[in-house]
Amino acid sequence: MLTCLRVRQLAIIDELEVELGPGLNVVTGETGAGKSILVNAMKLLLGERGRPELVRSGAERAEVEALFDLTALPAARRRLEQLEVEAEGELVVRRTVDLSGRSRAYLNGRLTPLNQLHAVMTGLVDICSQHEHHSLVEAGNHLGYLDAFAGLEAERGQMGEAFAAVSRAAQELAAVEKQLRERGEREDLLRFQLNEIDKLDPQPGEEEALIEELGRLRHAAELATGTREAEELLYSGDDALCARLGRVLGDLQDLCRFDPALEAPVQKLELARTEIEDAARQVRRYAERVRMDPDALAVKEERLHQLRRLLRKYGGSSEMMLEHRRALKEELAALDGAEDSRERLHRLWSAARDHARALARQLSEKRHLNAEKLGACITSELQSLGMGDARVLVEVDPLSEQNIGPTGMDRVEFLIATNRGEEPRPLRKVASGGELSRALLALKRTLSGLGPKGLYVFDEVDTGVGGAIAEVIAQKLREVSLHSQVLCITHLPQIAVYGDLHFHVRKGVSDGRTRSAIARLSPPERLEEVARMLGGLKVSEATRKAAAELLQEARS
Repeated sequence: MLTCLRVRQLAIIDELEVELGPGLNVVTGETGAGKSILVNAMKLLLGERGRPELVRSGAERAEVEALFDLTALPAARRRLEQLEVEAEGELVVRRTVDLSGRSRAYLNGRLTPLNQLHAVMTGLVDICSQHEHHSLVEAGNHLGYLDAFAGLEAERGQMGEAFAAVSRAAQELAAVEKQLRERGEREDLLRFQLNEIDKLDPQPGEEEALIEELGRLRHAAELATGTREAEELLYSGDDALCARLGRVLGDLQDLCRFDPALEAPVQKLELARTEIEDAARQVRRYAERVRMDPDALAVKEERLHQLRRLLRKYGGSSEMMLEHRRALKEELAALDGAEDSRERLHRLWSAARDHARALARQLSEKRHLNAEKLGACITSELQSLGMGDARVLVEVDPLSEQNIGPTGMDRVEFLIATNRGEEPRPLRKVASGGELSRALLALKRTLSGLGPKGLYVFDEVDTGVGGAIAEVIAQKLREVSLHSQVLCITHLPQIAVYGDLHFHVRKGVSDGRTRSAIARLSPPERLEEVARMLGGLKVSEATRKAAAELLQEARS
């Protein structure tokens, strides 16, 4: 539901704000006062392209902003969630148009493309005039309305589930068939890769171990020379560190006779000499083991080269390459069972397809049975709206069973002939704005409560009618407003008196400029406006009395 509409610098509007209510909201005013500007403003909210001529003279940009209550519109909330737009029960839509024609759109303060704006606004506002934005004129919506009229929502849901099952089975079957078509070439590739890895037989952590071993082999001479020299300096050489440390210990031990306090450092030195002697022995054994082995070096270098080559092909580490080997084995096993999988999946797909086709045929039969009833109901509504020669045909066109979709096998379109002897034509080709608006009103009245519970805007619904027909139109509008919010722009008092809220648009001149404004009428103001609509410029007591009677009749 639209709760607030704010317009700035649009056409002859400086700034206005209108707070709509539930039910039927009527807008009246003299011709040219600016009522149609409200419709243009809402078209911008629906994603219509902005035009520079919409910007008020002297302003830099025009702006339209609307606040919607989404409490009763779960479909709109889902669309917002898909677009990752946060909306906790409310939606603020904003459009700006500058003098160059460039426009921007915002959803809850977030910049959004016009196509996304249009997707979100579908179902929120439906403008009924000779122009655009009639959800009921779009043939793509007619199937859903017929199903809702016929109470086929459950069958349609089953059809959607059946179609989804067919799609899943078809995808799985196609994947296996593709696998089989590529099987020979794929098997050769998998076996080649597996053989290459198995032949090398890499081990976890092998690359790091090889790098360490190659470091020893490449520097064997330096290691041998260095360790021998270190051992001699520590133990076996002339004046080695251990011998010198022994002499120091002997001297200190003699001195301990004079001061026992030297025993503690002597003990530490004895421990140090023991550790140094042990380290020297380890270095000597290491030096004895070191060998320069060019053959072993070449073998290890080649092994590391082969390992790194495979790592570049199959993973960044030995562990990743081993995981790739496991995956190769699993895929080869799956290829071996692909024939059996294809037969099994083909049986599943065939059964799912047959089930979906059966549901589609049943659904199509029920649609055909109800299409004539729906057309007759809409035709009856049109006759009560003063279009006695009009008739509506709900055409159900079954497609081939090969073209079954999530809604079945039917294409549905509402056709209308507004005059006797004419062939029914698609609604979108009806030329008269007044006839189209009344046709849409008849559709909405027939399908009352079945469509989205957003805002219906009726413009020109009263074109070319008056008297009793005008009152019938008003009653139909009121009935539609019991299920959806309605905004009706009208020139007829018979319609205006049925509004739950009544707004008046007036145009005036201030500071040399024409300005348009809108105001919600109080009961006395409403009486005066209805009297003006009845009597013209001069309002008499008689017209006031007639206006009061009209208002009373509408309330009763």
